[in-house]
Amino acid sequence: MTINFKIKNRLPFLTTMVCAVLFIQCKTEPKPVAKTVINKTILKAPDGFSVAEIGKDLGAVRHLTVAKNGDIYANRSVLKDGKAIILLKDSNNDGTIDEQQQFAELPGTGILATDDYLYASSNSAVFRYQLNENHEIVDTNSPEKLVDGLIDMGMDNAKPFTIDNNENLYVTIGSWNDACRVDDSGMMPCTLLDSAGGIWKFKANMLNQTFADGSRYATGLKNAVGINWNTKTNSLFATDHGRGGLHNFYPDVFTQKQDGELPAETLYELKEGDDAGWPKTYYDHFKNSRMLAPEYGGDGEQIAEENFIKPIAAFPAHLAPNDLLFYTGDMFPEKYKNGAFIAFHNQSSELKKGFFVAFVPFKDGKPSGDWEIFLDNFAGFDLANPSEGTLKHRPCGLAQGPDGALYVCDDFGGSIFKVTY
Repeated sequence: MTINFKIKNRLPFLTTMVCAVLFIQCKTEPKPVAKTVINKTILKAPDGFSVAEIGKDLGAVRHLTVAKNGDIYANRSVLKDGKAIILLKDSNNDGTIDEQQQFAELPGTGILATDDYLYASSNSAVFRYQLNENHEIVDTNSPEKLVDGLIDMGMDNAKPFTIDNNENLYVTIGSWNDACRVDDSGMMPCTLLDSAGGIWKFKANMLNQTFADGSRYATGLKNAVGINWNTKTNSLFATDHGRGGLHNFYPDVFTQKQDGELPAETLYELKEGDDAGWPKTYYDHFKNSRMLAPEYGGDGEQIAEENFIKPIAAFPAHLAPNDLLFYTGDMFPEKYKNGAFIAFHNQSSELKKGFFVAFVPFKDGKPSGDWEIFLDNFAGFDLANPSEGTLKHRPCGLAQGPDGALYVCDDFGGSIFKVTY
């Protein structure tokens, strides 16, 4: 009787439990919200990425930066409306630029927003503008001069820069002489290296410095336009343009095909005192070796014996890497975290491609795996059939927004693009 009594009184409870289990098992799981991808531009991006042209006809916008409040600044190498720097604002946070401002009278390339300052460079100096608590410039008419007197010979004269965690300012001073040539041979030694062809270190918190106040951090870099301090590795990285003229000057040594395919464009991680070998050497990405330049006795086969540093990545010739960005945001898929984006400003006869943004995956602070084209078709036509169209854009500068969006500016068509995921 006791057993029957317990079973009888537990039936409603068991029935309730069975129904509850059936309810849980049969409950419809919510479907993931489909990602809306919008791309009304001519650019081609990987699946899942949206691309928007947020600014156009802006002039020769070289490098750009995004402040903590989302304001976008770009520096021009040629004045437009008499001004060098343009500011784009989304004042009501609706995703559309609704305000533009222009200021500064000296054209340049480098620009960087930090918590307290907007830094910008001309072709011979570096300035800064104070930002207020809202990350807006206090006075666009009164920049403070950090460094002046950097050599400007009119060719490869951009002064891109970056700042490390200890208020050190690193400035590229490119060489105006492609191979440090005098007449038909190389300078021995190359006296240009005393004031160009490398990266110099100054203080980011000291006013009115001259060239003499700086120190040469790294040498043997012909023109390191892409330069960035990697906060994860706490080290300096730079891309370098390779020299040209191998066939033109040495037709008995290099074919026209070799001239189009050599030397490699390069990416370096740099320590103080490093020498990347220009102009005495060039890097051959087919042989994976540093070669002795013909001006110094090289024959296209002779490997350089001196202890110059090796690049951590090499790319096809003449692509012109003009900016470098390490992605630290959370918007993009995990594969992009801490990897490097590079803006290539020219084209490669080897690839029959060019004018694109590439991505180099990184792991533990080093390149990991093959590089890939991330954002393509800036040219607007098939470069393998150049008669098909005229050039539309040349990517030059890269920046990351506070939300993790990627920004790319174009100094040929004058556009700024925003890439989101």
